Amino acid sequence: MQVVLIGVGQAGGKVTQVLAEFDHDMGFGAVQGAFGVNTAKADLQSLSIDTMLIGQDRVKGHGVGGDNELAAEIMQEESTEVMDALDGRISTSAEAVVIVAGLGGGTGSGGAPALARELRRVYNVPIYVLGILPGRDEGALYQANAGRSLKTVIRESDASLLIDNDAWRTSEETLEEGFDHINDQIAQRVGLLLASGEAVEGVGESVVDSSEIINTLRDGGIASLGYASAEAAADPGDNVNTVTSLTRKSLFTGMSLPNAVDAEAALLVVAGDPDRIPRKGVERARKWLEEETGSLQVRGGDFPLDSDRLASLVLLGGVERSQRIEEFMERAREAHEAAEERDPTEEFENDELDDLF
Repeated sequence: MQVVLIGVGQAGGKVTQVLAEFDHDMGFGAVQGAFGVNTAKADLQSLSIDTMLIGQDRVKGHGVGGDNELAAEIMQEESTEVMDALDGRISTSAEAVVIVAGLGGGTGSGGAPALARELRRVYNVPIYVLGILPGRDEGALYQANAGRSLKTVIRESDASLLIDNDAWRTSEETLEEGFDHINDQIAQRVGLLLASGEAVEGVGESVVDSSEIINTLRDGGIASLGYASAEAAADPGDNVNTVTSLTRKSLFTGMSLPNAVDAEAALLVVAGDPDRIPRKGVERARKWLEEETGSLQVRGGDFPLDSDRLASLVLLGGVERSQRIEEFMERAREAHEAAEERDPTEEFENDELDDLF
């Protein structure tokens, strides 16, 4: 799937670079271009991808200090300049644009939905947001920012793939180590998904292409991505149970948004040596996924890779009503109430969150 990545804010820029490096190192060729936009000059200097500083007149290159409303204003005010910078980078062969942003910070949470709105106005390819939710220990401001940003991101993008920072972090890691680990997990999962259907060595029996990713996300809303891998036996017949077991692990313990099982649509991608991928196992896992998600739109296929391992990727579309989202929005409401004494529920009740979902 040919995509252009746009990282907005500090976390968005870092993840965009990691994704671009993973795609390059693996030789997939799915990432056509990577670009970083930020209001903080120092954050851009650490990136090796092409970048653009915005808001110079407003914040002098020092960032917005967690103020996502200010970030949204800056992105709107400088949208013409940003779109001009992106014009030559989004070619006619691009099948989608992916905006990458941390939804808890200032520039990412405010700038990403504003940029998504502009891109959808100009381009006729899907505009997706890869949004990173703050963990429980990242502070009330991040929770409140993400709660507000999430609602806007869902409205302004064609679909929003969410990564919960609490999903893959272990208790033994420091905060910085945890972020590095999460970034690696994102690159592996999202990188493999984007590469599905690209030209690689080996021919599978039912290779996934970009249209199946787009159709899985067609209804919009929130998406989640799971992954699990294991050693593969040489005989595909011995891997039937392996594929079904990996699919279970992907759904129950490997999702980017844990406890998000009920879905409108799903896509199962089994990656590995095509001579080791069992058709019976893929079909059995697909039917099992259909039962577990309650979806009648479950697609499945292969991703040929030169590897002695098998991997199961599970993409779920339309998981808005998951328990994890409800827990997160409640946390965001509480953070907002603590920060805004004048009318603690206005931001959430007036937007009628239930109707949005």
